[in-house]
Amino acid sequence: MPPKPPAKPPASGRRARTSPRRGPMRAARPAVAAPEPASGEPRDGDRIAKLLARAGIASRREIERMIAEGRIAINGAIVETPATVLTSLHGVTVDGDPVKEPSPARLFLFHKPVGYLTTERDPAGRPTIYDRLPADLPRLVPVGRLDLNTEGLLLMTTDGGLKRQLELPATGVERTYRARAFGTISQAQLEELIMGVEIDGMRYGRIDANLERRTGRNQWIEMTLTEGKNREVRRVLEHLGLKISRLIRTRYGPFLLGALPPGAVEEVRQHDLVQFRKTLK
Repeated sequence: MPPKPPAKPPASGRRARTSPRRGPMRAARPAVAAPEPASGEPRDGDRIAKLLARAGIASRREIERMIAEGRIAINGAIVETPATVLTSLHGVTVDGDPVKEPSPARLFLFHKPVGYLTTERDPAGRPTIYDRLPADLPRLVPVGRLDLNTEGLLLMTTDGGLKRQLELPATGVERTYRARAFGTISQAQLEELIMGVEIDGMRYGRIDANLERRTGRNQWIEMTLTEGKNREVRRVLEHLGLKISRLIRTRYGPFLLGALPPGAVEEVRQHDLVQFRKTLK
């Protein structure tokens, strides 16, 4: 397949907007734009969305949105496609600001309160986690999601590569939840989840579930899983005939919610993060 010509700036001469949130930054190593290889061929470099996510600029999905808005450029030329392949980020700008070399990954524990979306912005204007995060933090992306009515531990990181590594089911990082549910359930029924369960054609893997305590028809159930599919805990418990009134994530890997107050943020020590990354598959 013949190589694609380098991207050209649009005829309108549109310039990237200046971001009020970032100051000048040093440029990284020289970048070389590479054409997309034919299927099955090795590729020299990575897609620009992956590199920018790894540098902590935003999630891949958000970067694709930024590219569509004309906010990302290479040596002044607006990037036209997220399929653009680079060997480094030298010459890449976001909202007119040069992208610097990625700093060492940082990881934060955030106690997400109920009523906040795990997203950067909401078209309906509902509050998001970024409305609660302190303004002096670096640019952070969430590891996975907690839905609007779920509270508890949400990991936030500056590194898109670490985010993806922690989210992949193949990595096997455990998540633990505590659910307050109304209905009737036995420990024997919960133990059957250790083999996984299929609901409406969706297969959910191994879940270690334990009945903590019961008051009448209300009970607290602790569930540990590794997949973290969308609304997994809620769907599984509803499948068992229970109605959830409260759902809290208490653990993600070795990181615990503990006594962290709702809305509070705490950074993981760099030594602890380095040691944890060595254990990942």
